[in-house]
Amino acid sequence: MASRISRREGGQYTLRIRLSLRLPLRVVALAAVILPVAWPARPAAHEIPADVLVRAFVRPEGSTLRVLLRVPLATMRDMNFPVSGPGYLDLARSAGLVRDGAELWIANSLALYEGDVRLAGRLVAARVSLPSDPSFQSFGAALATVTGPPLPPETTIIWNQAVADLLFEYPIASDRSRFSIHASFARLGLRVVTVLRLLTPDGPERAFELAGDAGLVRLDPSWLQAVRLFVALGFRHILDGADHLLFVLCLVLPFRRLRELVLIVTAFTVAHSITLLAAAFGYGPDGLWFPPFIETLIAVSILYMALENVIGLQAVRRRWVITFAFGLVHGFGFSFALQHTLQFAGSHLVTSLFAFNLGVELGQVLVVALLIPALALAFRYVVAERLGIVIVSAFVAHTAWHWMTERWAALRGVEWPALTAAGAAGAIRWLMALVILSGIVWLVAARLSRTSEAGATSPDRAP
Repeated sequence: MASRISRREGGQYTLRIRLSLRLPLRVVALAAVILPVAWPARPAAHEIPADVLVRAFVRPEGSTLRVLLRVPLATMRDMNFPVSGPGYLDLARSAGLVRDGAELWIANSLALYEGDVRLAGRLVAARVSLPSDPSFQSFGAALATVTGPPLPPETTIIWNQAVADLLFEYPIASDRSRFSIHASFARLGLRVVTVLRLLTPDGPERAFELAGDAGLVRLDPSWLQAVRLFVALGFRHILDGADHLLFVLCLVLPFRRLRELVLIVTAFTVAHSITLLAAAFGYGPDGLWFPPFIETLIAVSILYMALENVIGLQAVRRRWVITFAFGLVHGFGFSFALQHTLQFAGSHLVTSLFAFNLGVELGQVLVVALLIPALALAFRYVVAERLGIVIVSAFVAHTAWHWMTERWAALRGVEWPALTAAGAAGAIRWLMALVILSGIVWLVAARLSRTSEAGATSPDRAP
């Protein structure tokens, strides 16, 4: 170290200190090689995992409910697992930290219920497994792995690629009870999916796929619980679906009297109920092209109804037939919303389907009940009725046109399947069903037409 004092103008002095460290080049090179090996590395800040898959089994047996979980070790953030070298997990020293991480990140986010009573459980076993371990393909293999010996200490595994296998046990009154789960695992990653399988003592295995925090899930709901859930789902679906709401608006605009609306709304209800039930039981096409095809047809239906309102074709007998045809299309649209939620129906599939349909109808009734007086007031005090219908329908047609072009572009990007014998047979079945439905609609329309003509020419209605 060397220092020097110098004087500047004005009598000011400055102190200059120079520090020189001269180390042999060999010492520096040797330290660069030895330190990373001699000093055990620790992961720095644990980033939030992007995609997290949690596998789970739930099995009631006797007086115990067992829950098996496999979660990525990287989801247990803020746990400094000991590592060495390029990030190999030190298995011998990490066993206690795995249990601590399971208590902090998993146990606190997991709630089990027997009926409406929350169960108090405990973590029985925790161990680290390789991500390629296949034991979670069945409950028996997963249980044997979790309760078996740990991985050998010499196993090399990168810490953020390892998985933690956990076993929780809950005392229960009976394995015949109805159980529920609330797995609030959304904080484990940016996108979390929990694949859960329930094994009942004498019933079939049920599979669930829960995204993020799915709330309270009834693993074996009663019929009343299923009805409540699916009525609410159907009610929310019709209120959240802008395309379905615009279609109902186009139906209501020219026909705001209850007598006229009953036939039209009934036709729409019957039609979408037919295709909703058919799709739910697996009778609809399952190709990747089908959802965008139906979404495009829904936009076409809205556009057509809006343009018909602008032109002024307002015959009730003609409108209900067209509404029935488009209702078949909208029924498939409703079925897409049920694809993920039917897993919560338990053993009440048919009941849940009718409950969902009931919720849709209740939502439609609410929309119609609000639209009729609102439109009546608007056409009385704001704008003339015919002009108002044209203006509203034009805005709806403009929106539907943009939807149609966007969905058509998406549909064109889908690879259409090659025509096979099975596909041709399915198309023929659907064609036959459409012919039968068309015949029924034609008979009903002819019957209604004769009834209307008879009523118009009866002596009681003569002037």
